[in-house]
Amino acid sequence: MKLTTAQALVRWILAQRSETLDGHEVPLFPGVFAIFGHGNVLGLGTALEEHRGDIPVWRGHTEQGMALAAVGYAKATHRRQVGVVTSSIGPGALNMVTAAGVAHANRLPVLLLPGDTFTSRAPDPVLQQVEHFGDATATVNDAFRAVSRYFDRITRPEQLLSTLPQVARVLTDPADAGPVTLALPQDVQAETYDFPDALFEPVTHRPQRPRPDRRSVTEAAGVLRSAKRPLMVLGGGVRYSGAGQRALDFAERHGIPLVETTAGRTLVPHTHPLHAGPLGVTGSTSANVVAGAADVVLAVGTRLQDFTTASWTVFSPDVRLVALNAARFDAVKHGALSVVGDADAGLTDLAAQLESWRVDPAWNARAAAERASWDAHIDTLRSAVSELPAYAQVVGVVNELSAPEDYVMTASGGLPGELIGGWRGSGSVSMDVEYGFSCMGYELSGAWGAAIAHPGLVTTLLGDGSYLMLNSELFSAAFAGHPFVAVVCDNDGYAVIARLQEGQGGKPFNNFYADCTTSHASPPRVDFARHAESLGCLAFSASTVDSLRNAYAEARKAAVAERRPAVVVVKTQPSAWTEAGAWWEVGVPEHLAGRDEYERAKGGQVRYLGS
Repeated sequence: MKLTTAQALVRWILAQRSETLDGHEVPLFPGVFAIFGHGNVLGLGTALEEHRGDIPVWRGHTEQGMALAAVGYAKATHRRQVGVVTSSIGPGALNMVTAAGVAHANRLPVLLLPGDTFTSRAPDPVLQQVEHFGDATATVNDAFRAVSRYFDRITRPEQLLSTLPQVARVLTDPADAGPVTLALPQDVQAETYDFPDALFEPVTHRPQRPRPDRRSVTEAAGVLRSAKRPLMVLGGGVRYSGAGQRALDFAERHGIPLVETTAGRTLVPHTHPLHAGPLGVTGSTSANVVAGAADVVLAVGTRLQDFTTASWTVFSPDVRLVALNAARFDAVKHGALSVVGDADAGLTDLAAQLESWRVDPAWNARAAAERASWDAHIDTLRSAVSELPAYAQVVGVVNELSAPEDYVMTASGGLPGELIGGWRGSGSVSMDVEYGFSCMGYELSGAWGAAIAHPGLVTTLLGDGSYLMLNSELFSAAFAGHPFVAVVCDNDGYAVIARLQEGQGGKPFNNFYADCTTSHASPPRVDFARHAESLGCLAFSASTVDSLRNAYAEARKAAVAERRPAVVVVKTQPSAWTEAGAWWEVGVPEHLAGRDEYERAKGGQVRYLGS
């Protein structure tokens, strides 16, 4: 079949199918986010136009924003579908590098197709080409190598025959999933080749469930049997495996308390008697207290990053760590007893060896008591009377009015801690907190992608700083007709970093607007509601808890009815936070007041657990 490289790539994309966790068959690549330029408009752009009835192409307005939308889409589909993103060469391509970093850190699949410079070099240097004096083969797209799970530059059409199977492997592999970058020189996109018909035959990619080695399961079962105070930590791998119910059944059968990581949040129904709460710096005091008393931790599908482990101070130095993970890279961290395999299959095999073993009920009763104390604390924060709402109250209003099938998300600043620690879910997988990379601006762009993918209403929470950093895709979503609700908390600056700065003894500087350089006696402020309206969104404003409740309820109805985003702007307290009682390591200079606490906490840091 004689096709251009671009035509062949599009036909291959159309031929790939995916089986969801509940057994339905869907396109692996459900759509393309695109901004065209001279590096991709005639090659890939023409090929996509020829199939405009077969796959939707959504126009973005920043390359970073539309690539973040693809990341949000992948998260909302539990990695079973992959967004495709294409840009021109040069600045358009480089704008996607940040989104690739988000996907890489969060182990989320996305296919990035940046245009590239001519392989012929006939017109060198072409517009938007960066020339490297010492390496004529290098282009700006080499910047993607550090943030791609798989990278290739297609310099010949026939190269697709060996590259595309690897692309599919990485995008669908439970251990290796992440961003794939195929750099596409614009002259190669237009070259033709006689491709074999077999390349375009439909292929269905089904969830893989690699079983762990029997010996490692036996050893892990022995460690668990020796435990007096075991704890299960559920991460994103449980979510992507569809093993949430399996994990609950395992915990109930053996009486093991459960905590969740950021990526695993909402896997456990909030009121479940074994639920101790979310773990870590942005989690709950209840989970952190239980984790500190645990003698064995079974970590399932988590890479145990620093916020989850309170920079490795949340566990006892004597704890035994068993890590069940599809990725060996994550399973061997910190001297854990590694069990490499799928979360669902691994828990099934582990349960078979534990048989009727159960934990002393007094231990899980302690977990329930700790969570009840945390719930009472959150209730107090939500019911507080103040001039402006606190973040905890904003989360409480959204939680109160959301339906079980809805989806809530955030990414940066102080809201992740409030959402992770304060949300009360029913057990449906309904939350996306991008705290692997904590990318400001993901809240709006990722919400666009999630709104395309998720059947329930998406609500995203963000601060004024994130809104100002990346808001172009509000117009993209409004134009395309993808509704969601964005709750913008206006606290006059980068409040959470100001808190970190001042909390360690630093002087207020360059975070709140009041502490920033300006030559104006009365500096300008942004009218976020009017700005959102100018981008085609519906806009609502609030300044009290009651007015927020009314505005959010109206925004939910209006977004769905008018098929576009609704933005709720609320003035919030700049210094009211929910504390989880955990430490986070940051570099504190010796002359600042926070150095003494740094030294104290650093002394309790676990570096390597061993056996």
